Amino acid sequence: MSEPGTEAYTASKGGIVALTHGMAISLGEHGIRVNCISPGWIEVGDWQYSARAQTPQHSDRDRLQHPVGRVGVPEDIARACRFLIEEADFTTGQNLVIDGGMTVKMIYEE
Repeated sequence: MSEPGTEAYTASKGGIVALTHGMAISLGEHGIRVNCISPGWIEVGDWQYSARAQTPQHSDRDRLQHPVGRVGVPEDIARACRFLIEEADFTTGQNLVIDGGMTVKMIYEE
């Protein structure tokens, strides 16, 4: 998703998806699968140091932006990586969006 003033960031994300497609085609004949992950809102602040790890507090509005009812955590991305490595041997050239459904939900500002 894009916000005003994020053109370079948006272009780089699109470039990663395009690179994933191209590499999947080029490397497939060698038995190499190439996929990418596009994470949504992943809370990493207090999760970075396990000694002080604690569950972050989010507002109801923050949680309501996600159909799953919460903001993501690093483990959500790790599980997606594990899936792609261990289970998805017929998957290549794909962009896996891990965002709790945030990008498929319409949010209207009041």
